[in-house]
Amino acid sequence: MTTPTIRQRTRPVSASPCASTPLGIAEGHSAGTSTTPSLKVVYRPLATLLPSARNARTHSKRQVHKIAASLRQFGFVSPILIDAAGEIIAGHGRLAAAQEIGLAEVPTICLDHMSEADRRAYRIADNRLAELAGWDEEILRLEFIDLAAIDLDLPEITGFETPEIELIVDGPATAKAGRPDPLDELPAIPEGTAVTRLGDTWQMGDHAARCGDARNPADYAALMAGELAALVFTDPPYNVAVDGHVGGLGRTKHREFAMASGEMSKPQFIAFLRDVFACMADASSDGSIHFTCIDWAHLHEMLEAGHAVYDELKNILVWAKTNGGMGSLYRSQHELIPVWKKGRAPHVNNVQLGKYGRYRTNVWTYAGVNTFRRGRMEELSAHPTVKPCALVMDAIKDCSKPGSLVLDPFGGSGTTLIAAQKTRRRARLLELDPLYVDVVVRRWQALTGLEARHATTGQTFAAVAAERAGAAPTQAGEARHDA
Repeated sequence: MTTPTIRQRTRPVSASPCASTPLGIAEGHSAGTSTTPSLKVVYRPLATLLPSARNARTHSKRQVHKIAASLRQFGFVSPILIDAAGEIIAGHGRLAAAQEIGLAEVPTICLDHMSEADRRAYRIADNRLAELAGWDEEILRLEFIDLAAIDLDLPEITGFETPEIELIVDGPATAKAGRPDPLDELPAIPEGTAVTRLGDTWQMGDHAARCGDARNPADYAALMAGELAALVFTDPPYNVAVDGHVGGLGRTKHREFAMASGEMSKPQFIAFLRDVFACMADASSDGSIHFTCIDWAHLHEMLEAGHAVYDELKNILVWAKTNGGMGSLYRSQHELIPVWKKGRAPHVNNVQLGKYGRYRTNVWTYAGVNTFRRGRMEELSAHPTVKPCALVMDAIKDCSKPGSLVLDPFGGSGTTLIAAQKTRRRARLLELDPLYVDVVVRRWQALTGLEARHATTGQTFAAVAAERAGAAPTQAGEARHDA
């Protein structure tokens, strides 16, 4: 879309705001009647316009900034209304926005046909009458969906905040305790071999997943391609062996993770997390929020590693599951999610204590693995610690804007990518195990009906799978990196 030019003065301005030659009269309107006066659009220098001392309408810096963004996008299409002395009747916010942009002059209309009492009353009515209107939220929802596809910055130019738009488009947070979510379904995968090889990057629409190491800066550089993440959501391995510690009571054999699966000492695990966090921070923007999942038993290690890298610990969230899982003295029914901030720049805050309808606390209730439908444990053999998609979607909505990059260097089964797809963000995933990368690709393809393509060759995932079927397969063990 071409942004209209905000025009500057092209003709002399007379001494009286109401005596200049009209630049336009609305088509179909006759001039000179008592009910429809001649309305002359005249460009006036900002310095000649006088804010009214009796203007009761206030304008926050945030609102003025949004008006300025609207002016840049649409042009100055709504003239400021003034009296014969140049005092503003309606348009104080537009004047402030024009000053923010740095305009020399703005279009005005002089309402010299009004009495002083009418001008003062209209100043109130112009603001109040608009407040009495409502919204057809279904039509508004469809408009937001269509406009989002055109890549417009809707929160800036429409006056709606990001959480308001997402509440209208998506409805309230959708986490339903104990209710299966189709987004959590994982595709069946062939056992033993993988299509993906170490170093492969798959492009999936606006998303990308690379088979690489979360500790390797070169893998981040290849994945991010010069961009920075606005948010990180990741579920690192907890340095616990999966076998014997993941639910299923032995009925389902789960694959061990490629690293930090119980083989590290406590100092080694802290160093491992610190290295990963440093890479995540380097690949993220100033002010970005990082969600890092952990269990209670290894919280100390994560906090020590995080404090060595990040500028601030914003909170520690509790994921309260609906059922207890494995445990010793007590069955575990929660996980923890430290929330870190990189840098000093303001972070995106779409919660704002529920100001725009997004009410959130630091206790999140979502179904755990043991609550999922019949047969879920067998399905989770593809990835035994997958998080509910609704949980990740809500985290993404809390602290990022649509279209921004979301990073997950422990991509696992691709829940962060699916959550980004559903929330209109762009995901970047690293995953060391080629079989898990295959799960990510197949899961996205099943959801969207589209085909992933190899970032280097442009071949589809299916074509690469067929081509490599006759070659020596990549075993999951080949990707294992010992710390």
